[in-house]
Amino acid sequence: MDKVRILAIETSCDETSAAVVADGRQVLSNIIHSQIDIHRKYGGVVPEIASRSHIVKVDDVVATTLGEAGLTLDDISAVAVTFGPGLVGALLVGLNFGKALAYARNLPLIGVHHIAGHIASGYLENPDWQPPFVALIVSGGHTQLVHVRDYNSFEILGKSLDDAAGEAYDKVARTLGLPYPGGVEIDRLAQNGNPEAISFPRAWLETGSLDFSFSGLKSAVLNYLNSAKQAGREVDFADVAASFQQAVVEVLVKKAMTACERTGATRLAVVGGVACNSHLRATLTAECEKSSIALNIPKPIFCTDNAAMIAAAGYYHYCAGRFADINLNAVPSLPLAQQFT
Repeated sequence: MDKVRILAIETSCDETSAAVVADGRQVLSNIIHSQIDIHRKYGGVVPEIASRSHIVKVDDVVATTLGEAGLTLDDISAVAVTFGPGLVGALLVGLNFGKALAYARNLPLIGVHHIAGHIASGYLENPDWQPPFVALIVSGGHTQLVHVRDYNSFEILGKSLDDAAGEAYDKVARTLGLPYPGGVEIDRLAQNGNPEAISFPRAWLETGSLDFSFSGLKSAVLNYLNSAKQAGREVDFADVAASFQQAVVEVLVKKAMTACERTGATRLAVVGGVACNSHLRATLTAECEKSSIALNIPKPIFCTDNAAMIAAAGYYHYCAGRFADINLNAVPSLPLAQQFT
């Protein structure tokens, strides 16, 4: 039986990525052009600059990923594209390029939700990984707990009510004078700090809630720094970073474990850019071992935004016969419940 080879394009934010994945698991190529150096001078992603960079790079990235896979468009079964959520201008670049390819080559077009892609990243390295499981999605734009009942069946258990975890990391890092992207820098700085040095708040919300809130924690860090400055007290930035990180990780881990207990899940996937965080990985590994829960955290290249995860998710749309037409449009605030087109 011939393999199903999905060519995917991901341009939801500031990475221009294309990949070819066979049968939803075998990564044949995964090319990522990062814009970090471009946006670093601004301390964050500038949407218009991101869109223009995608326009410049997308053709070359797609050609390179096909070349690395040793394939041509004649070998491709379908084209999958991220159509939301994300920056609307950035999304439109990849979406329109993918639509043009699919139309010109008479290939099926698959619209993929960005979060569904992150969830599918857990399939790329582990051939035995399959639903049901709980997924903790932690990135710069999203923090969610999802019960993955089947490949195309998701139930949102909890979500961020304000700042995503990665967004809080970036804002605190900026206040500490650390370069963008801030999450990596805080994780590095925290290695030399005391996580118990400062008692920052944990937002547990109402009893039993699996939702998240990090804006209060972010404000508490800013208030601590401002108060110290006004009082002329010296601040140990490593202690601030470690204490902030401890507060974030404690909430993420506790709610993820509660979600597993509540759903009866014995498998937990942790995906998204913040899944690269060393303290989060170590803490979850220890907690899952104590609770006999299988833990799947993809390697960093699959945690960041990448097209391989979009191809993996697209494969299960393909198997279900869920295809889009040429009118597919970008939806910057696309709910996960509306992932199917």
